[in-house]
Amino acid sequence: MLDFNNETGEYNLVCPVGGGYYPRFHVYLKQEVKTGDFYFNLHLDHKKPSYEGVHAHSGEYDGALVEEEAGRIKTILSM
Repeated sequence: MLDFNNETGEYNLVCPVGGGYYPRFHVYLKQEVKTGDFYFNLHLDHKKPSYEGVHAHSGEYDGALVEEEAGRIKTILSM
């Protein structure tokens, strides 16, 4: 899934890890206009939010899986 938020200038991307919608990597990606550098906020969503209308979820913001995915993204962006 790929969405662009005109208000924040960020891309919102998700990439499922297994066969279902969760767990999934979730990335907010933004490109700096002046330098062309990319900035991204990456985390691993373990499950959907528990309550409707609430964005909080069980997420992992560091650890081996997140670091490995960050490295993969950096490699792709440097091509």
